[in-house]
Amino acid sequence: MSTLFIVATPIGNLEDLSPRAAETLRSVDRILAEDTRRTRILAGRAGANAPLVSLHGHNEAERVERVLGWLRDGETLALVSDAGTPLVSDPGGRIVEAVAQAGHEVIPVPGPSAVLAALVGSGLPGDRFVFLGFPERKGPGRVLLLERVASSRETVVLFESPERLARLLEDLAASCGGTRRVAVARELTKLHEEWFRGTLSEAVAYYVQHPPRGEVSLVVGPAEESVRDATDLEAEARALAGDLLGGGGKPSEVARELVRRLALPRNTAYRIAHETPEPDP
Repeated sequence: MSTLFIVATPIGNLEDLSPRAAETLRSVDRILAEDTRRTRILAGRAGANAPLVSLHGHNEAERVERVLGWLRDGETLALVSDAGTPLVSDPGGRIVEAVAQAGHEVIPVPGPSAVLAALVGSGLPGDRFVFLGFPERKGPGRVLLLERVASSRETVVLFESPERLARLLEDLAASCGGTRRVAVARELTKLHEEWFRGTLSEAVAYYVQHPPRGEVSLVVGPAEESVRDATDLEAEARALAGDLLGGGGKPSEVARELVRRLALPRNTAYRIAHETPEPDP
């Protein structure tokens, strides 16, 4: 059976391309690349002459059978993303799953990762962490993510676009509290690499005044041990909301009271206030 190599590539500094990664790119028959224009530069630096095949979020599903066909014909392939470790907030998951199920070898060639670089440089606990990728811009998915970060006992790593960073920090401060520790890494490994380490409130104030440019990774410290279990807190909030609604309170009033009494994030309080049915008279 043939082999698909999953090759990590530099996230900014081309010197971070490992000798093993370069040798792998030189040895394969084809390179599956998220952006062939960017990968062509890297391939040239590595001395790789294999044909480049585009594989991105819009064509991944239709590429599966072609990739399997190349492997059945005995070809060896490499999968790379634009930067860092493939499949981490990047396409390729369908390909790897199909290749593995077909019985071919899948071999990772580890290397640069923005997630790990941000985590270890943040100054926050790195023994237990969770990566949640890019937050949804709005809707229930965003609310649930903010709630998850607020109650997380692990350090949380997120990606965000620079133009939406300030808003995300504001939402996190409202959900987690302004004193929660955070680190923001900008342009990791590049010439203008920059770090901010402080509290969420301090980060909001800084980035409102200094809009960032370039790629951003965000690391949020874990909730304090004194924070109540999220499930218990929600049950308490629903019970209180039922009492207040039964007393004639409007959902908007009940939500404000949940925020005041239980220090709930506003989004959570409004959700609970509108989902909780009024008690039977």
